[in-house]
Amino acid sequence: MSEYQDFLQERDRIDYLVQEGYKIKNITENLSGAFVLFEKNIEPNVENEVLHIQTAEGRKYFSVVLIKQQKVTI
Repeated sequence: MSEYQDFLQERDRIDYLVQEGYKIKNITENLSGAFVLFEKNIEPNVENEVLHIQTAEGRKYFSVVLIKQQKVTI
């Protein structure tokens, strides 16, 4: 699969979680990519999802999502 196709899959997974009400809680980057922790607060429970983002474009994309998320909370 091409890197562009990989990015499209990562983007779709990020968009799906954001549409479901998840917010980025933590990011851990290493040489194999970035692990992005998404969190959704549903009283009284908290749901977590972790995505492994491997493409450079995917990293850029979740960075933009994070910036938008922070602007909404300010």
